Amino acid sequence: MITGDASYIKKMNRSLILKEILKEGMLSRADVSKVTALTRATVSGQVSDLLDEELVIEKEIEYNQVGRKPIMLSINAEAGYAIGIDLEYDRISFAISDLQGSLVLTDAIKLQNNAYADILTLLTGQIKHYQERFAASRYGIIGIVIAIHGLVSTDEVIHYIPSFDWHDVPLKSDLENALGLQVKLENNANLSAFAERVFFHHETNDLLSVTLHSGIGMGMMINHSFFRGQDGFAGEIGHMIVLPGGLPCNCGNQGCWEKYASETSVLQQLRAKKPDADITYAQIERWMEEKDPDVTEIMEQFIYYLSIGLNNIINIYNPEVVILDSELLRIYPDSLPLIESNLNSRVSHYREIKISTIGKKSCVLGACAIAIQNFLQVPVLNLPYKG
Repeated sequence: MITGDASYIKKMNRSLILKEILKEGMLSRADVSKVTALTRATVSGQVSDLLDEELVIEKEIEYNQVGRKPIMLSINAEAGYAIGIDLEYDRISFAISDLQGSLVLTDAIKLQNNAYADILTLLTGQIKHYQERFAASRYGIIGIVIAIHGLVSTDEVIHYIPSFDWHDVPLKSDLENALGLQVKLENNANLSAFAERVFFHHETNDLLSVTLHSGIGMGMMINHSFFRGQDGFAGEIGHMIVLPGGLPCNCGNQGCWEKYASETSVLQQLRAKKPDADITYAQIERWMEEKDPDVTEIMEQFIYYLSIGLNNIINIYNPEVVILDSELLRIYPDSLPLIESNLNSRVSHYREIKISTIGKKSCVLGACAIAIQNFLQVPVLNLPYKG
């Protein structure tokens, strides 16, 4: 039983009720009382407040038996909207979700340059546009979370973005001053990991999400929380050395994992082998179906080096679930069995390795989910994935 002052207990009970309604989608008052172990009187009082605040709505459901139709409670999805932003190397992707985590709008703006002042102006203008567009809802924009492809400190200062050559940039404070809204910055791989846990792996305590796009990043969920390291820079697993004395990396080392097992590394090799070809995922898939020898060799090396890195991180973290976010793996036949066949260590332990079904949307979905969790103040967020 939770003990403490009345306001604290009320806050904890509220969080518990919202958590269960979000998880199940719809619950009756009796069901809420049952799954939370709270008294019906406590549930009734809390639900009354949530209805007044328009965070919860009531619905009658079809009922074929004799008696009163059950009244179900659900989150009022349209009470407010979250903004998730992915600050990529060549574009900014925007996503707006309702309070149930469903995307209602997506936008992308190509970047003409990487000058900080220009990108700050672009972000400010676009967010203000969304503020106006969703102002009619009860709570309007309930949170803004931006995915950073680089190092973000624990106090949310951008330490370094390699693709922009940004160092110690105060994007959070600059945006908050311009908008009058709270803004949160988070590493992109962390947000992908959060999306995987929130939308799919509800019962997973320890999850690793490895993103294999322009580089390699790793988001780590341990006991439902991010593992960040001392300064917030944990997860830069792409700079683990897998080939001593290998290819030089921008980080200053040689032989880093992302030089051999990121999608960028594969695409660079394919362009070198086929300089006149239009390198797209659809074309790569056709080459694999045709068993093109150059493509076959490059993809086999990709799987080989990917497996080396996965073996290392599995031995270090002993995760329940490892999620791999890669379009190349999604189109490569039997990629998971091939990877698992290379993980032969008797000391490696994990429950499962899966390829992400969300894909690159995981980043903005995770950003929206963080905003929803912060707004509703629920300790653990579980949402249905609606595609």
